[in-house]
Amino acid sequence: MQIENLRDIATWVSAGERNGVTPEVMMQQLCERLVEAGVALWRVGVFVRTLHPQMFGQSFTWRRGEGVTVYAAPYGIEEDENFLNSPLAVVHAEGREMRYREADILADTRSSFFIDARAERMTDYIAMPLRFLSGEIHAVSWTTTAPGGFSEGEVEALRALMAPVARVIEIIRLERTATALLDTYVGNRAGQRILAGQIRRGHTETMPAAIWLSDLRGFTRLSDMLPPSAVVEVLNLYFDCQVEPIVEHGGEVLKFMGDGLLAVFPIAEGGADTAEVCGRVLAAARASRERVAAMAFRHGGVNFDKFRFGLALHVGEVLYGNIGGGHRLDFTCIGPAVNLAARLEKIASDLNRTIVASEGFAAAAPESWLNLGEFPIAGFRRAERVYGLTDEALPPRG
Repeated sequence: MQIENLRDIATWVSAGERNGVTPEVMMQQLCERLVEAGVALWRVGVFVRTLHPQMFGQSFTWRRGEGVTVYAAPYGIEEDENFLNSPLAVVHAEGREMRYREADILADTRSSFFIDARAERMTDYIAMPLRFLSGEIHAVSWTTTAPGGFSEGEVEALRALMAPVARVIEIIRLERTATALLDTYVGNRAGQRILAGQIRRGHTETMPAAIWLSDLRGFTRLSDMLPPSAVVEVLNLYFDCQVEPIVEHGGEVLKFMGDGLLAVFPIAEGGADTAEVCGRVLAAARASRERVAAMAFRHGGVNFDKFRFGLALHVGEVLYGNIGGGHRLDFTCIGPAVNLAARLEKIASDLNRTIVASEGFAAAAPESWLNLGEFPIAGFRRAERVYGLTDEALPPRG
């Protein structure tokens, strides 16, 4: 490999002029450039730990002629025996390079790590530490099927690329971490707005939306019966029953409030898709109702089941944005429509109903609604007509 080619590739990596090119595409281009420059690559893997609530890390694997595949590694893999016996574990823990030549690959029987390598007749494997400025150590593996393995010149070329590659990957990881954390704690749309610069207190906008506000029935009694750790487990199971249907049907969870959940389903300006959105909301509500009804929890030899929740559905304009004081802001939604949804949820509890809707929502999502009557709403000048689903079997009060 010529020094000029290496310099060109290092310059290309460092330039950062990729204008939104994904990490997968960037990795494929890097590997193809190295092959064109004379490095006999067969497979390359980048392994990066993540700051994410659901995955321990991600791997990006390039194979010659096949492109790049991405794998999300779940938590627990770091304790798996195969991982602990792999070269990557040593690189992550000690930050030192690990090299296995053909004889080493054939002789390794401690784990299944080299099963694919033996099947693909690899002749050389090198795992190198990918050092971030933060002090974290991740890893890149380079493999070849060339007779005799990598030449020393090729190895030196790959080592020389590690620093610029690490800088680019660290920047990408930081961006993805910020996006994932914002997604997790404030929701996808709110996260996008924050990353786009909507971060000052008072930065708000009005948005037409269908509003979902729910809470768990009997939560106070349950909290008195169970230790706090068990209550958290129940809440997580309970929220799982709602979050997945909400997201699947186009909604965004904005806030968990104790046992309460606030979500919005955005409606287009002018309301052209109001009926379609409210139809999706109702489908999500029915799915959540089934899941909560089927929910069960066991603690201390006692089975807890027959869980119930109350859900209010409304449609209207919400004020969406940054609200707070001092250096602490919350990206949330407020407004009369949200307040009305909260009042309707209390009416659902009083009527021993699971799902209730405002007149506006019921009109937008024609269904087998039952007119439950008009109810005075605290803080509102006029009473609100409330509707319930006719397919709802009412359990006895208490």
